[in-house]
Amino acid sequence: MKAAIAILTSFLCVIAAHAQYYLRGEIRDEKNNLLSNARILLHSTGYVYSSGSSGSFGIMTSKRIDSITISLDGYQALSVKLETAKYHSLVLKTLFTSANLQKNRLLSFTRNLKPGDRRNRTIGGETYNSLLENDFVQADKYPETGFAINTDKASYSNVRRFLNMNTTVPPDAVRTEELLNYFNFKYQPPPADSVFGFHSYISECPWNKANQLLALHVSARKLDPDKIPPSNLVFLIDVSGSMDMPNRLPLLKSAFTLLVNNLRDKDTISIVVYGSTIGVWLQPTSGKEKEKIRKSIEELYPGGSTPGESGIRTAYNLAKNQFIKGGNNRVILATDGDFNVGQTSDDELEKLITLHQQSGIYLTCLGVGMGNYKDSKLEVLAKKGNGNFAYLDNEREAEKVLVKELTQTLYSVADNAFLNIAFNPGLVKNYRLIGFDNKWKALVDSVSELDGGEVGSGHAVVALFEIDPVFPTATPVTARGDLAFINVRYELPNDTLHRFTSYRCPYTVTPFSSLPATYRFAASVAMFAALLKESKYARTYSWAEVIKLAEESAEPQDAVQQEFISIIEKAKKIYGKERKRKKSM
Repeated sequence: MKAAIAILTSFLCVIAAHAQYYLRGEIRDEKNNLLSNARILLHSTGYVYSSGSSGSFGIMTSKRIDSITISLDGYQALSVKLETAKYHSLVLKTLFTSANLQKNRLLSFTRNLKPGDRRNRTIGGETYNSLLENDFVQADKYPETGFAINTDKASYSNVRRFLNMNTTVPPDAVRTEELLNYFNFKYQPPPADSVFGFHSYISECPWNKANQLLALHVSARKLDPDKIPPSNLVFLIDVSGSMDMPNRLPLLKSAFTLLVNNLRDKDTISIVVYGSTIGVWLQPTSGKEKEKIRKSIEELYPGGSTPGESGIRTAYNLAKNQFIKGGNNRVILATDGDFNVGQTSDDELEKLITLHQQSGIYLTCLGVGMGNYKDSKLEVLAKKGNGNFAYLDNEREAEKVLVKELTQTLYSVADNAFLNIAFNPGLVKNYRLIGFDNKWKALVDSVSELDGGEVGSGHAVVALFEIDPVFPTATPVTARGDLAFINVRYELPNDTLHRFTSYRCPYTVTPFSSLPATYRFAASVAMFAALLKESKYARTYSWAEVIKLAEESAEPQDAVQQEFISIIEKAKKIYGKERKRKKSM
């Protein structure tokens, strides 16, 4: 009998030792969003699992109660004991730095102002962030405003693409500051001891003679070509089926081939592709091996879905493995932005890029295509990735971005750059910033933050303000102080220390006709953008007046400025026909 009991006890112990239990649950963040691909370490075995695409998990264990540790980039690790008899909903807390980075970002900001109502637009298969145009604000109540300084130029070439197709331009595709960024506004080097240099002019406003126009010219330092650091560049190329058109993958192949010609021996190039194939297409290769790199680019072929998320993860991991301390570490994403596998929403992709934002790896986005081009995705990714954004509509634009303006595109002299301007209420009643319009989503989010920009080597930007002056424009104003005080906050590349430089804007009024041609031309660009945006501030002038101003101020030998005149003429014809069509309906 005792023997039988002993045998039975031993049998039960064996069963207990090999019993299988099931740990079940889901992982969420503090906003109740499900988290996929979280790393789950099971303490009893040391095995590692991952949460599924829906954030859920199910893990076999031999214990009724077992412990796990959950970790995910951007979140605090969580260690917890779990009972197998229960379904667990676990919450990961966002790290402070990650929480800070994931907030919606503002391009410009005036304290205490609240946005009005605005509906989102939809334009066929293309997506654009809904923008709210900056309006006049009272200088005595809100004297300070500011904007991100960046080198983005994508909007101009995208606008040109629409007009070259003889069609109107979606208003939200028009970002005035990017149109202004597109042109070379007479670069003037900053002082030797400064990253930024400033010049300003005040004149009468060409579309409203009762007001004045402030033109602020900001120039960034140029890097010494002999001292440009080595580059670790990862080309992340979309080779999905949607890229199988002449203005997509073939254009990108041509663009990257042009870039290869400028590589130095100390530069390292890698290629990651995503489509029917996901992975490293070209292992890290010295810029000396140009023929090998060109051959690898030429052999790219389109096909398959668009798993952009997987491609981004692979590219960043490769860039991290090849990281050059003190160098230019950058992922160059080239796509039509039509992600359809994995994380595809703007919010999900923002979060993915945000996790890498402080890694010292920049992100440059090159957009191509038409019909399903996702401007909204690429714009957001570039800003979240501490990088810049360009749209390639033809080979000439590819050459401009990746050859003629290579240092502006790929080499940063300042990060997280933000310009703040404080107006003198004794001279200014009301003012409005022209361009730098905020996304509607960021304006209605109470925790949105200012979004500084990356500034490339030798970049020069002209920012415009329309001013309602305290004194009529014809009244001489003397000894009343400066018009405004300007302060630029920025960081040097690979540094987190905030730095500042300032400038006092004198109140000296110059007749508009006497302004340097650069600033009169900039005014014509702003007027052109306002007409395309259907702005209420464009009701006082016509396309013909914009053409006249551009013709009078454009440099005769500047091909880009001369092309701009032909584009305005196309827009005049297109929008004239559109107006007639609407009247006849």
